[in-house]
Amino acid sequence: MKPMPRIGLTESLSAFLSDGYRFIQKCCRIYETDIFGINLPGKPVFCIHGREAARLFYDPSKFIRHGAVPAPIQKTLTGEKAIHTLDNGQHRHRKDMFRSLLMAPDRIQTLMEAMRQEWIRARERWSRMPRVVLFEESQTLLTLAACRWAGIPLTDEEAPQRARDMWSMVDGFGSLGVRNWKGRAARQRTERWIGALIEQVRAGTLPVEEGTPLAVLARFTEPDASGSPQVLDPKMAAVELLNATRPIVAISTYIVFAAHALHRYRGFRQQLRTAGTEADIERFVQEVRRYYPFAPFMGARVRDDFDWQGHRFPKGTLVLLDIFGTNRDARLWQRPEEFWPERFRNWDGDPFRLIPQGGGPYENGHRCPGEWITIEALKVAVGFLTQSMTFDVPKQDMDYPITRLPTFPKSGFVMINVRQALTPVTTGPPVSTGPPVVPAAG
Repeated sequence: MKPMPRIGLTESLSAFLSDGYRFIQKCCRIYETDIFGINLPGKPVFCIHGREAARLFYDPSKFIRHGAVPAPIQKTLTGEKAIHTLDNGQHRHRKDMFRSLLMAPDRIQTLMEAMRQEWIRARERWSRMPRVVLFEESQTLLTLAACRWAGIPLTDEEAPQRARDMWSMVDGFGSLGVRNWKGRAARQRTERWIGALIEQVRAGTLPVEEGTPLAVLARFTEPDASGSPQVLDPKMAAVELLNATRPIVAISTYIVFAAHALHRYRGFRQQLRTAGTEADIERFVQEVRRYYPFAPFMGARVRDDFDWQGHRFPKGTLVLLDIFGTNRDARLWQRPEEFWPERFRNWDGDPFRLIPQGGGPYENGHRCPGEWITIEALKVAVGFLTQSMTFDVPKQDMDYPITRLPTFPKSGFVMINVRQALTPVTTGPPVSTGPPVVPAAG
């Protein structure tokens, strides 16, 4: 076995605090390797980077997720004992349910239509506001659309608070301080709300449209220890219903980054406004997902001992895959530090190269089944921001600190003088009916 570069706890913590999203990639560059270890007391952690590392990480024969999601993240972002922590048959059974909700063309079409209607309503509301913070407003917009799609009753008056709670769950995972506690409190409130709706559906006191996520989760069954089908506990059903809806609200991060790119690289905004096709918008969306920071890394534990690149991976070892750095790996992407949508013109769809929401196949792995929804939602958003509305961008602080997890522009992207375009495009680009076939870096 080759000796593995290792860094101590104090050194790694200092490097992580100073480098944030770039931590794993920067360490790999320093040690000229795609793997290094962090010496935690009794709990060594391996960090891996690059395409081949992603291929390894998403091999279900090599890794399990049980025990890989830290409690602070379960208590804020994912919920406890959720699909992210499952393996083998139980994971496949629940993943099939999520795929039916999130990847079926008719379900995507229904959600996109709800989003278009909310964009229209938002545009009218924003035209009466002196100042619009897109990050906050898009969270409310997405919460309303997600709840309508999911069959969850929600009024316009309730939506801003529910949206803040949805975002707090996302924001809390990157901190062990106040943000984490706010995220925990938001999750508890939201789980109680959704759990009560689940019980009302089961009792027959809340009418619900068949096929909606609320209806599906209220009646979803899994085999118990004896093999008999049992409905999920109301709290567990609420956790998984939130895992179908909360990530939709998290798309607000990508929306504000898309607006950031349209403003900073204004030639693209003009191009998309005057002659943007669906393919042009899709290339732009994919570059937003590649270029801007979203997930820094993902974790899993070694299923059984194996060797990779001359290094032994002992059973139970926690392994972190570099998501941000792989999306900017110069071996995979030309000019990786530049925002360049044309790199996606001839994209081959390699599932281990572009991994902002995980890698590998959807069918039997842990790649996010909501990725298609993210792409289509961003296409709708970019269509509205470029072709269906006009606005001015006042001076503001748009920096996004790379050391904050998750990060977003400090100002939230402020818009003023929002108006409907003279020749608005209110329907947005058509929704794909299959896996995104998108262009890539040459």
